[in-house]
Amino acid sequence: MDESGLQARFFRSIKSIIPPNISLVDEIATLLNISDDSAYRRLRGDKPLTFDEIEILAKKYRISLDQVMDLGTESTVFFGKNVDAVSFDFRNYLTDMLVNLKTFNKANKRMMYYEARDIPIFHHFQYEALANFKYFFWMKSVLYYNEFSRMTYEDCGLPPELFQLGKEITREYNKIPSSEIWVEESITTTLRQIEYYTYSGVIRKKETIDVLYNDVERLIEHIKVQAECGNKFLDGEKPAEQTTNYYLYFNEVYLGHNSIMVETDDVSTAFLNHAVLNYLMTHDPKFCDYTRRSLENNMKKSILISTVAERERNRFFNTLFTAIAKSRKECLAKHV
Repeated sequence: MDESGLQARFFRSIKSIIPPNISLVDEIATLLNISDDSAYRRLRGDKPLTFDEIEILAKKYRISLDQVMDLGTESTVFFGKNVDAVSFDFRNYLTDMLVNLKTFNKANKRMMYYEARDIPIFHHFQYEALANFKYFFWMKSVLYYNEFSRMTYEDCGLPPELFQLGKEITREYNKIPSSEIWVEESITTTLRQIEYYTYSGVIRKKETIDVLYNDVERLIEHIKVQAECGNKFLDGEKPAEQTTNYYLYFNEVYLGHNSIMVETDDVSTAFLNHAVLNYLMTHDPKFCDYTRRSLENNMKKSILISTVAERERNRFFNTLFTAIAKSRKECLAKHV
């Protein structure tokens, strides 16, 4: 490695990832346990990095060396931790999500694109019954926690501190300008989960059904209000800013998956959702560029319904409210 070659490229990759208010010299010195002067010499290329130092930095910043070295392997390196019933901790899961959002918000320029086959996860957390339901569903039917196997929904309670942590996640998400692409089926997953637990007897009480559907209606109503003003804010509060930071698109064609793209200053990050709770992420420029083009293409084929297109916006949300009412009626009839 030399100053004009791989070592300089490696450090440029690190610099593009860390927030602009963080000193690269301080980061390198701290991680490698060296002096600031030694860090400067490595940054200038006067002293080559050792393999051990490269390993420390690459792991910390999740940098793919084959991309830095431009080996042309046509591979894309993703990072992520698969959740399971043995090692999964919901508090840590939410904390990691909050840390990522706060990191994005440290950037001077930031934008998130969310292709929402399901309702974006950030929106659920501000409604207590719905947040509790999602927590219960994930523990019982996704991770198959033993203590949840014979538990009914009414026996489960989301700890208050986790609910507050979830609201903080929503608050941070609301600070990030975002474009969400929805389809009419975006609400289907949540409704089917409630229906499934109703029909299988996991939800015992009729009043529980009403409470859950009330929260779903409140969520969709709040999304509609945000779309009308083009701004994200917590339900029950007023928009913090008057500038537009919420772009909602209605796509009449089926979306195949949930995918997220975040652009902050000079770095892009793509997230792929799999197995409900898992996300894989990559900073790979080629993959991020491809994802960006794909999202732009979908937006071109969609209708922008935030701040404009009132008729289309009302038609879209009326369809969602109709689906909620139909599902509620069927579930309540099950308890007659």
